[in-house]
Amino acid sequence: MKNYELTVLVHPDLEMNLEPATTKIKDLIEKNGGKIVKESNDGKKRLAYGIRGQDFAVYYFYEVELPAEAPKKIEGVLNITDEVLRYLLVTVDERKLKYEAKQAARKPHGEDAESEDEQ
Repeated sequence: MKNYELTVLVHPDLEMNLEPATTKIKDLIEKNGGKIVKESNDGKKRLAYGIRGQDFAVYYFYEVELPAEAPKKIEGVLNITDEVLRYLLVTVDERKLKYEAKQAARKPHGEDAESEDEQ
């Protein structure tokens, strides 16, 4: 399974009730054999240019692990989903993952040293 980042721009009218749209996206990922590692709602933001007559969208970000055939199937469904204005599904660079893991391993050690200095 490869690591991917999925950014979805959800229709702004759904801002008050995002649950059905996000559930549909999560189910789509899981039905295609994927696993959601991390997700975040970045909120409603102004778009650089209008999409389908909308000037705003709710940005939703997922880090997922997908089997080889899943990205094509997920893209096919997201293309015809009314709640989704745009999406971007990209492969995560393995070097980036290694770097982040190395930084995470260093962080707790560095925080302990700082807290000892303060005492």
